[in-house]
Amino acid sequence: MNNKKLKIGITQGDINGIGYEVILKAVEDTRIAELCTPIIYGSAKIAAYYLKGAEQQPVPMAQVASPSQAKENEVNIINVVPEDTKIEPGVLSKSAGEAAFIALERAVADLRAGEIDALVTAPINKDAIQSDTFHFPGHTEYLEASLGDGAKALMILCSDAMRVALVTTHLPISKVPAAITTDAVVEKLVAFNDSLKKDFGINAPRIAVLSLNPHSGENGLLGGEEKEIIAPAIEAARAKNILAFGPYASDGFFGTESYRVFDGVLAMYHDQGLAPFKAKSMDSGVNFTAGLPFVRTSPDHGTGFDIAGKWEASEESMRQAIYAAIDIYRNRSNDAYAYRNPLRKQYFEKGKDNVVLDFTKDEGAND
Repeated sequence: MNNKKLKIGITQGDINGIGYEVILKAVEDTRIAELCTPIIYGSAKIAAYYLKGAEQQPVPMAQVASPSQAKENEVNIINVVPEDTKIEPGVLSKSAGEAAFIALERAVADLRAGEIDALVTAPINKDAIQSDTFHFPGHTEYLEASLGDGAKALMILCSDAMRVALVTTHLPISKVPAAITTDAVVEKLVAFNDSLKKDFGINAPRIAVLSLNPHSGENGLLGGEEKEIIAPAIEAARAKNILAFGPYASDGFFGTESYRVFDGVLAMYHDQGLAPFKAKSMDSGVNFTAGLPFVRTSPDHGTGFDIAGKWEASEESMRQAIYAAIDIYRNRSNDAYAYRNPLRKQYFEKGKDNVVLDFTKDEGAND
């Protein structure tokens, strides 16, 4: 197993939001640089702007040109944003969106190249960042296209209280029903089950599946998706040895805190899962992009334009996102190490060719 000190890339997000505030508050805690080597992709000038505006003490940072130059036990920053970029706290602007994309694109390139081990992204404004080069609903979809190599991303919101995954992500509510298919639900259950095992170290995860309609459709009275789509998907998942249960009506499920007896919850659409998650874990929740070959986490909140520059934002979610990136990377490495040499089958499966190992022969291998 590899116990090297990880290099964690942190993108600045929207420069007019609370990104720099939560990053700086998180990394000024000396425990962060003790656990990993943090590398911020952004601008030392913009960082200094927010510290000075809030009358905060400077945060020592080593300015480096690449992750290979990063100093251990220090906070590092790579300047990627043009010097003349305009800073307007709380304002939606295309220049801020462009700056967010420049930082994200550089960090993703370094992640692909193995220059950094995992990625933590500060919040972006999804409108401001739209351009000819970024035409995605959010980070999740962009990272799937940039890092997936054909793999599908799965959005998981995680905290000490619960883990919630989504069948559909940034999709208008009017388009959700058409996107809920048996194949889609099974695909997400398989991905969720795999992530709970490899990324969170849970051997036999129990997954609760939520319904789409109120009261789980009331036996078809309020909608047929539960009987026609979701229940068959649960059966198909169980045939794959996935411990899936439901479908459960989301209001009663969260109201009675039934999520406590499950390792994960699969919601059908964005707000169905994220509203109760954030009600329980807003300050400490983490958004994790599962299913890809690389680890990416982020805080579970947005740009906070209403409080940008006021130094009022909590850094706890950013801190937890950094911790989660380290933990998930380690869990994946441990899983890969544990299963690096799987045993060959030594039993018969009806109707299949089988290989039987004969341990009665003495071939002198261990003489």
